[in-house]
Amino acid sequence: MALIEISDEILGTFVPIAVYWLYSGMYMLLDGWDEYRLHPKGEEYVKNVVSKRTVVKGVLVQQAFQVAIALLLFKIIGDETGTAPTQPSTGVMILQLIVAMLVMDTWQYFIHRYMHINKFLYKHIHSKHHTLVVPYAFGALYNHPLEGLLLDTVGGALSFLVSGMTPRTGIYFFSFATVKTVDDHCGLWLPGNVLHLFFQNNSAYHDIHHQLYGSKYNFSQPFFVMWDKILGTYMPYTLETRKEGGLEARPVKKD
Repeated sequence: MALIEISDEILGTFVPIAVYWLYSGMYMLLDGWDEYRLHPKGEEYVKNVVSKRTVVKGVLVQQAFQVAIALLLFKIIGDETGTAPTQPSTGVMILQLIVAMLVMDTWQYFIHRYMHINKFLYKHIHSKHHTLVVPYAFGALYNHPLEGLLLDTVGGALSFLVSGMTPRTGIYFFSFATVKTVDDHCGLWLPGNVLHLFFQNNSAYHDIHHQLYGSKYNFSQPFFVMWDKILGTYMPYTLETRKEGGLEARPVKKD
C-alpha cells in the first residue's frame, strides 16, 4: 500500500494551524493555575466584551484567509516540475530564520503602531483585537480579517520571500512564530518557560500593551523588542505578586 505523500507547501500551510490549536489548548488546560495568572480570573469576564465562541469563529476566519493566501503564494512561486528545493546547510537555514524573524518583527511593528496612530484604522480595524483586554491563548489571532491579512498573512509572506527559505524551513519558522504568538497572549507567567530566557517580548510585556495605559507602548511582536527601544515606545515593567494571589505586570514610570 503506497503512502500518501504530502508536500512541504501543504504542511507549511496547515501544520502551524494545528500547532495554534494544540498549543493554545495546552494553555487552556492550565487555566486553573491561578497563581500564575497575570489577571484575576474574574477580570476576563468583566473586561473582555466578546465571548469565547465569537473569538473561535474570528480566528477560524483569519486562518481560512491565511490558507488561501499561502496556497496561492506557493502556486505562484512553486516549481512546475513539483520537485522540492534542496535544503540549505544548517548554518544557512539558521541565518534565514533570523532574517525572517527580523523581517516579520519590522513589518508588524510599523503596521501595528500605525493602526494605533490612525484613529479610523484603530476604531474600525484594530480595536477588535483589543476587545480582549485580558488576553488568553486562543485569542492570539482574534483580529479583524483585514488586519489578519495585512499584519499576519502579508507579514508572513514577506518573511518567507525575503529570507529565501524553502517551504520545509517555512514549516519550522511559521510553527515557531505561532507558538511565540500564542505564548505572548496566554495570560500566564509560567515558571521555567524557556521562551522567557531568550525573548524579552513575552506574555507580561504584551499584556502591558493590552491595557489602556500601555496602548501607546510595546508594539513589538512576536519576537524581539528592538523597535520599541529604538523608537521610544518601550515600556518596562515589574512582575509583582498580587495580595489576592496571582501576578501582575506593572509599568515602571519612565524618567
